[in-house]
Amino acid sequence: MSLKYAVLAALLEGEASGYELAKTFDVSLANFWPATPQQLYRELERLARDGLIEARVVQQERRPNKRMFTLTEAGRRDLDTFAAQPPRRPTAVRDEFLIKIQAMDGTDPAVIRELVEERRSWARGKLDRYERVRLRLLDGRTEDEYLRDDERIGPYLTLLAGITFEEENLRWCDRVLAVLSRRVRLG
Repeated sequence: MSLKYAVLAALLEGEASGYELAKTFDVSLANFWPATPQQLYRELERLARDGLIEARVVQQERRPNKRMFTLTEAGRRDLDTFAAQPPRRPTAVRDEFLIKIQAMDGTDPAVIRELVEERRSWARGKLDRYERVRLRLLDGRTEDEYLRDDERIGPYLTLLAGITFEEENLRWCDRVLAVLSRRVRLG
């Protein structure tokens, strides 16, 4: 899949500037499809050229003018077609950190412990951020009310995937730290 569909899906929320989309990617989509602002701006240009989104310029007095992007009907049809198709391949994890863990034997256990604690800290930070997003989406409603009544539940369901992923990261880090502690005591 290309960045194309992640951008189109982000625009389902409504009109947004490139900056706002970058923030959306950083908060809402980063748990499953990260992108740099430079990648986003290139993709926005391509999507506008292909007629899948429209851009309009908003004049600003004290700041440079900004471009606001919206999904076109053609973009919505393309996104609907994409959403109805099965994924081309199953999920694959590419994680440099796991290669380091794979190769850790012979490395100073204190260094590995520090790396795992850092990963744990990142997971905790992401979970805290995701919880703030979850509360904003719920807007005082229960989860059941939101899932039953809200017009769009996709963002919430993908957020739940991110929450689950980071919770599992925390559990895994705790287990690795426990194993490392036992090995140090036994060694």
